[in-house]
Amino acid sequence: MRNHRPTTRSKNKRPKSDDNAEASSEIFRKIHSNGEVTAEDVNQLYMTWKPVCQGCRVNTKDNPNCFCGLIPPSNGSRKSGLWQKTSEIVNSLGPDPSSDLRASSSNPAGLTNLGATCYANSILQCLYMNKSFREGVFYVEPEVLEREPVLNNLARLFAQLHSSKMAFVDSAPFIQTLELDNGVQQDSHEFLTLLFSLLERRLSQSRIHKARTIVQDLFRGGVSHVTRCSKCGNESEASSKIEDFYEIELNVKGLKNLEESLDDYLSIEELREDNQYFCDACAMRVDATRSIKLRSLPAVLNFQLKRCVFLPNTTTKKKITSVFSFPQELNMAPRLSECAQSDLVYDLAAVLIHKGSAVNSGHYTAHIREDNTGEWWEFDDEQVSNLGQQPFGSNASTSGSKTGQNGAVDCSLSAKEVEVPVNGNHVYASQMQSSESNGGVNHVQTFSSSDAYMLMYVLRHSNTDGGKTTKSDEYKMEIDGPLPSHLLEDVDMLNSVYLASCKEYKSKKEVELSCITKRRLEVRSILSEAPVHSIEEPYFWISTEWLRQWADNVTPSAIDNTSIQCLHAKVPVSRINYMKRLSAEAWVKLFSKYGGGPTLSKDDYCTDCIFEMGSNMRRANIYRDQRSLMKDIAEAALSGEPLDGILYYISKSWLQQWLRRKNVDLPCDADSGPTTSIRCPHGGLMPELAPGAKRLLVPEILWEFIHQTAMTVKPDDPVTTFTSDSKPCALCSIELTEAAFSEDSLREFKMKQRQSHENLAMNKTMAFYPDAKYYLLPSSWLSKWRSYINASGKNGSSAELETLDTVVDMLLCEKHCKLLVRPPELIWKRELIVQKSAATDGLTLILEDDWRLFCEDWCGSEIKCITARIEIDNGPEENMTGSCNDMSIPEEHINMYDEVNMTLSRRPIVKTIPQVCEECIGERESSELMKKLNYTNEDICVCLVRGKEPPKSVLEASGSTPDPSRRMSKRSRKAAYGNSVNLNVSGSTSIYQLKMMIWETFGVVKENQILHKGQKVIDGETACLADVNIFPGDILWVTDSKIHENRDIADELSDSNLDAQHAEGGFRGTLLTSTIPSQAVSEACLN
Repeated sequence: MRNHRPTTRSKNKRPKSDDNAEASSEIFRKIHSNGEVTAEDVNQLYMTWKPVCQGCRVNTKDNPNCFCGLIPPSNGSRKSGLWQKTSEIVNSLGPDPSSDLRASSSNPAGLTNLGATCYANSILQCLYMNKSFREGVFYVEPEVLEREPVLNNLARLFAQLHSSKMAFVDSAPFIQTLELDNGVQQDSHEFLTLLFSLLERRLSQSRIHKARTIVQDLFRGGVSHVTRCSKCGNESEASSKIEDFYEIELNVKGLKNLEESLDDYLSIEELREDNQYFCDACAMRVDATRSIKLRSLPAVLNFQLKRCVFLPNTTTKKKITSVFSFPQELNMAPRLSECAQSDLVYDLAAVLIHKGSAVNSGHYTAHIREDNTGEWWEFDDEQVSNLGQQPFGSNASTSGSKTGQNGAVDCSLSAKEVEVPVNGNHVYASQMQSSESNGGVNHVQTFSSSDAYMLMYVLRHSNTDGGKTTKSDEYKMEIDGPLPSHLLEDVDMLNSVYLASCKEYKSKKEVELSCITKRRLEVRSILSEAPVHSIEEPYFWISTEWLRQWADNVTPSAIDNTSIQCLHAKVPVSRINYMKRLSAEAWVKLFSKYGGGPTLSKDDYCTDCIFEMGSNMRRANIYRDQRSLMKDIAEAALSGEPLDGILYYISKSWLQQWLRRKNVDLPCDADSGPTTSIRCPHGGLMPELAPGAKRLLVPEILWEFIHQTAMTVKPDDPVTTFTSDSKPCALCSIELTEAAFSEDSLREFKMKQRQSHENLAMNKTMAFYPDAKYYLLPSSWLSKWRSYINASGKNGSSAELETLDTVVDMLLCEKHCKLLVRPPELIWKRELIVQKSAATDGLTLILEDDWRLFCEDWCGSEIKCITARIEIDNGPEENMTGSCNDMSIPEEHINMYDEVNMTLSRRPIVKTIPQVCEECIGERESSELMKKLNYTNEDICVCLVRGKEPPKSVLEASGSTPDPSRRMSKRSRKAAYGNSVNLNVSGSTSIYQLKMMIWETFGVVKENQILHKGQKVIDGETACLADVNIFPGDILWVTDSKIHENRDIADELSDSNLDAQHAEGGFRGTLLTSTIPSQAVSEACLN
């Protein structure tokens, strides 16, 4: 015998309540028969005998002693409410202001980015971290600050960066004072140049020398452009002029490091041949040299690396991203034309970084060294990171280098270099020779970067007085020095407000978490005391819904037991699944704290409701038994078995629905209206031919049961009784007869239409002959007429068909009373003239007999019509027939030749009365064409063809013009042509934009794309798709000429605006250019 595995599918399922229901029914029957309710009955009906649940996953409804699932387990949580995760509760309080607290006073603060102001933030951080410049700004008098908003906001910004408690400072007041556009990225070099010019003008009003000339003293140097005659050695008069500079612009393209760029900057240019110089001393054009001489150097030396170059071929700018090296210290003494010092050493103080490959976008950051500690910091808007002792990160390590020989100072790199990459930048350990006075070796680190945009070097302090070149000594200040009182007050006020907000948030957080903790402890404590362990103990009933809300809400409402209270102010047994049995201790704690009610105790069970439920249950049992008996009789009536006695009519569909219903204990609304569908509007019996009036006869015993049940459900809706001898309503019978006659007449009219116009009804091809008279009708009207006469029953309606007079009026223009639609085309087919397949918006030729009959049936006038005659147009090819008669043509090809010759030389045309109005048709077609070309967000298909010629399927699809009004099948719409893609375009999309989309999709640079529509080549880039008649759904094909070299599309996208090509605005309209002529601003933008 085969062994069967034990059934385990229902092992963990909750047992069904059939046993409980059966036991409850037995108790109700006993109570109804005895007329009394015992304590044992109450315990059984209210299920107080059930044990206390432990470990249920969800709360059990049919056990009043189950308190499981009201709260999550000890390590669980919920999405909302009291048991939400602590982190989510804290997040709901809003952002914590203390997260923006400055780590320590020695950590620099960041600046907020207002959208695209990273260029300004980086420059401002470079200026602030220069202690001498910062002190100069702080020295400005309060009265000057009141008059000058720029200086006032700059001083306040520096003061907050110095002493603010926040990790970053709001830069909005200073940026708004300069009237800068927050959403436009600008060049940091241009910003610094214009900012220096603005600060010089504003600081000139100060009476304190350190403040008035701080920009000139720190950043201004002197340079001369020297032109020397190679013949006499004299220098030009302009060579003696010293020009001011605030930064040195160095070429980067083709150069590897700072030394090479400085050599290039100071290199001597030979002026020869056509570029000769006119020497005043020689009084003639002579060969000469031209060079730049550094006359004096500032305390802070800025090198602007010219990474932005202009491309004349594309009239755009491109960023040079080659690696560029620069040393940690730089001796500029050999570079000065006249230097009294042997050493003029500058230390690297800041590196301005431009991240990104595009010129007009990207992101600026600044790496700045703090003088006191020598540590480097990265300033990335609000984020400030410690880089350690290296400008690109302290994790960069350098290798040891060999000892070299003593000699003169050499600023070039030694042959021995070790490269260490750091975050896209590099650190070199390079050997530098020392001077003889040192008698040792100096090791100078060299750094390299592909994103360095500006280098800032600060003159190393020396005990020797070096004239102008050591002016930074007198501006030396301590970073821990106090702020001026007028600035300190503002910063202290901002700090106090900020610290108060931190304290308020902390207090709010502590109160909230404390409240949550107390509530959770309270809920767990009361739920642990809630179960009642014996029947003798006192207990109280409480609503499960309120208990659930109390256990889940942070601030619960008062107790609400109204939902579990009956009309007798007691606890009904029908609500046992919606309440819990609570111990007296738990109830006292809840009621004393939350109040509410009503209080429903152990003895508040409702005997009236128990007796009522017992009576209802007895009635339900009786009804079930009766209905079971009546169900057998109804099934016999439906099956057509012979019935005896008095019979009654009942709706057949109603009785079928009545039989389908199962588990019915008491009458319901579905038991009403057994004769509603067979009762006519006049109150009589509906004729059986009427829709939905099918009926059948049932015995009297079944009818009385159904009638009594229906009156019980809806006593105000009387049920009409129809005995077996009831006659159908006479009025309804007449109406049905008339409707049937109307349908017969309509059917006869449609039949007559099909017989009178057999060819038109079947849409057959008809032959036409010259000189015969024909009439023209719209093809759309004929299509509607054809659908109407072929429709069966009442589906076809003539309401949609216009009368013939209306149709003719619509075909004529109001201005000239001429035809608005061109006549159909005719072709030769088997030596017969037939009409070419007409479009839905075209015209169709019909015979004279058809027109006459149409006028009779569709309200037309034989006079008001559009007539047509067929003429044969004998073209210039007519002589071809005569010339071919002399040719020897085989007999089997004569018929084929005649057909072809007739098609070519004898073209049938249609002449109409009234004539065609070409003027109005031209205006309409032009307007329709403009509407078709004025499209937005439509798809066109572009196919990439690998080879010289496209496949035939692509060429045919590309040459055809899609009809937007024609409905295409899904299979046609999904047709793919090899390597193709659908592009979303508009009529205003330019060819340039389309080629950029093709470039991005297929990787073919726009210069190599040869774009076709059919056989036509689409040239140029400025025209839009509407200009070259490209419609929605068109199929274009493109080939790759492979002439031009491939390049990255990002370079094209970043330097071009696909919507409109416009000149850069720079800082026009801002306070930085308010006193500068527009011509000077344009030159600064181009540089």
